[in-house]
Amino acid sequence: MSINSAMLAGAAGMRANASALASISDNIANVNTVGFKRLRADFSSLLDSPSRQPAYSAGGVMSRSSPLMNEQGSTTASSVSTHLAVSGNGMFVVRGRSEDATSRDPYYYTRAGQFTPDADGYLQNAAGYYLLGWPVDSSGAVDANPTDLNALESVRVSGIAGGAEATARLSLSANLQSSQAVSAAAATYDATATANNMASGAVTPDFQIPIQIYDSQGGLHTLTFSFLKQGPNTWFAEVHLPPGEVVDGAPLVDGQLATGIVSFTTFGQLDTANSTLPLSVTIGETGAGGSEWDPTRGLATQTISLDIGGPGTPGGLTNYDSPSVLGTSQVDGTPFGSLASVDVDDDGFVTAIFTNGLTRRIYQIPLATFGNTNGLVAEQGGIYRLGPDTGALSMRGAGVGGAGNIKSRALESSTVDLAEEFSNLIMTQRAYSASSKIITTADEMLDELIRLKR
Repeated sequence: MSINSAMLAGAAGMRANASALASISDNIANVNTVGFKRLRADFSSLLDSPSRQPAYSAGGVMSRSSPLMNEQGSTTASSVSTHLAVSGNGMFVVRGRSEDATSRDPYYYTRAGQFTPDADGYLQNAAGYYLLGWPVDSSGAVDANPTDLNALESVRVSGIAGGAEATARLSLSANLQSSQAVSAAAATYDATATANNMASGAVTPDFQIPIQIYDSQGGLHTLTFSFLKQGPNTWFAEVHLPPGEVVDGAPLVDGQLATGIVSFTTFGQLDTANSTLPLSVTIGETGAGGSEWDPTRGLATQTISLDIGGPGTPGGLTNYDSPSVLGTSQVDGTPFGSLASVDVDDDGFVTAIFTNGLTRRIYQIPLATFGNTNGLVAEQGGIYRLGPDTGALSMRGAGVGGAGNIKSRALESSTVDLAEEFSNLIMTQRAYSASSKIITTADEMLDELIRLKR
């Protein structure tokens, strides 16, 4: 009967608009929820009466709410270095547990990137889910499989061992006075004889340059360049550490690391063709021609390149008629440093920053992409799981293969537009009220029909 179907249509309209009201309510309630994707209620009509029937039978309506996954929320700045936002396609991979997760703990996906360290240093968002990333090996490489979720680890930003860096490069700029008188000791100078060299202190150098260097454990040592004029434009040179810090290897003695002659052109520039001082020194090499660290120190082999200039190059050693002076000296290497902070770059690499200035990449955060993002199934806490219509999962680095970009110190805002939601709220209220009028009108018509029988 058409009146009955009208009542059913009215009831269906009330149910559908009540469902739409729930979606609108969720949108309004989550206007400040990070990474929230607003819900849209789609209405569809139900069964219509076949056209050949003389009377029409109402089918009613139904509504279905679904998140608009492909909408991009605005990016807002944050002062927290581990707060992350995704600009473009992709979602963070998260899990409900950190290091104690088992194969039974499912993987989820989210855009809610307000990650902060928990008590153990694992990055966890406000809903309690832990961020996963690819570990970076000691060489800085990432061995990543775009479909292997088991290759991911919970990102931890505390408990990271500090480090030190040995000096590997030394450069200096200095002048050796060309008018320096030749010392009487130059006549008997012998770099291999303790009684006649500069490293032992038996011969007083015409000029010395002490420079601080670091060993493999961050220890500090004084490396000294000693110069003794041999003749016009020619100087004896020794590079040495204090005796006792190294075990000498013949023909080096008294802590020497290198010996030779430094020659200059008539224009005061270094003559590399006629100079015999090596351009690098190695500490740790054993055997003839080398020296090694005192074994009681337990230090690693260390090679230091010496940048002392050359023809046409600025800086380095020069031989002008001006007082001998050190201009500048530069060395790399650092002492031991502990973890100071962590940062995330636009490629998704989590970088540990130490107090000594060293930096080290420890994780890369991948972005999960799907064949059909709208096929994800929403779960509590702003997370999503794979559904039957999600399509293929692939994990990519930020900006690679269609994946979006990761922005640190930022958060993605909710995609809810309050003005639009209030407008939808009014329309839904009116539609619900109108559907209720269908029922009351049909009830009056049925009452009229019943009175006819009486």
